[in-house]
Amino acid sequence: MSKRVIVAIDGPAGAGKSTLARRIAGKLGFLYIDSGAMYRAVGLWALRCGLDLSDAHRLEQLAKEARIELQPENGRVLLNGEDVTEAIRTPEVSQAASKVSVIAGVRRAMVAEQRRMASETSVVMEGRDIGTVVFPDAEIKIFLDADVAERAQRRLAEVQARGEAIDAERMAREIAERDKRDRGREMAPLVQAPDAIYVDSTHMGIDEVEEAVLRIIRERTSNGKEWNS
Repeated sequence: MSKRVIVAIDGPAGAGKSTLARRIAGKLGFLYIDSGAMYRAVGLWALRCGLDLSDAHRLEQLAKEARIELQPENGRVLLNGEDVTEAIRTPEVSQAASKVSVIAGVRRAMVAEQRRMASETSVVMEGRDIGTVVFPDAEIKIFLDADVAERAQRRLAEVQARGEAIDAERMAREIAERDKRDRGREMAPLVQAPDAIYVDSTHMGIDEVEEAVLRIIRERTSNGKEWNS
């Protein structure tokens, strides 16, 4: 078999989706579509243009005009030809990204771009609506989950590694609140696609999760090595 393949990984916050998606993409030579980086790039450009982050019309136009490139060989992110890999990771840009990402027109523009990317090469993408909205026809759909306590502990470790101070109780509360928002939001809520395979990573290390998902991918395709990437 020689074809392009789409691997869609959905799940709640702290389940390990981003780490898994990067590893799977790297192992298979697929493009990792970092949707978070794409929304951050739009947020950065909006800030630079001095736009009102509640101006849905202008932000939609901005998102449509943005030329965002994801470079799998080095993990760099380009916006209109400029390397913005570090610039999009500031707290200010993170706040902007969270605001622009809920605008329907911005999401439509980003989904269109993500689908364009997948039309050219095999991809791995993670999020909360990838298998249901972005790539409903994906060949491989994974719903990665873990219990709330474990997800909170993982997020706590990430935050502490960055030198930020937060206690475990607050982190668990924030994870639970995020779950409620993600599952209850009107646009593209977090839900497991009917044809997605459920993977509970609560008691698994990342190596075990990676191998389990690679096994699923191999089983879902006739030959795990002959893909166009």
